[in-house]
Order: sequence, then C-alpha cells, then structure tokens
Amino acid sequence: LFVPKHIKLEEEEKQEFLAAHNISKSQMPKIDREDAAIINLNIKKGDVIKIIRNSPTTGKSVFYRVVS
Repeated sequence: LFVPKHIKLEEEEKQEFLAAHNISKSQMPKIDREDAAIINLNIKKGDVIKIIRNSPTTGKSVFYRVVS
C-alpha cells in the first residue's frame, strides 16, 4: 500500500532517458536487484526503474534508479 509504483523501462525508453539527460548508468542512483519493490519485474543488472511517488506538494514525483 505504501510502496510507490515501480516500472521497468524498456530498452528503447532507457536509451532515450539516458540520452535526454546526458548521463550514463554509472552516474545514476542505484536500487538493489533484490529490493522487494522490484522483485516481480523480471529485472536484471543495468535495467532502469522508474519510481512514481505521491507527493503532497507536487502531486506526483518521478525518480529513476539503475538496478545494481
């Protein structure tokens, strides 16, 4: 109930995100591949996860993490 929505980006979305922000995966914050929030997303090391959190000030906040 309190876990924010976690979405695995498809390969094309991941490449677009990295290019749009001019960053590499090594520059991104990490999320452990055994994290309970992503355990059912069929993830592998290097995948990028989009996290959507409810925010009292902005409504929704979006964060990205790379699976380590």
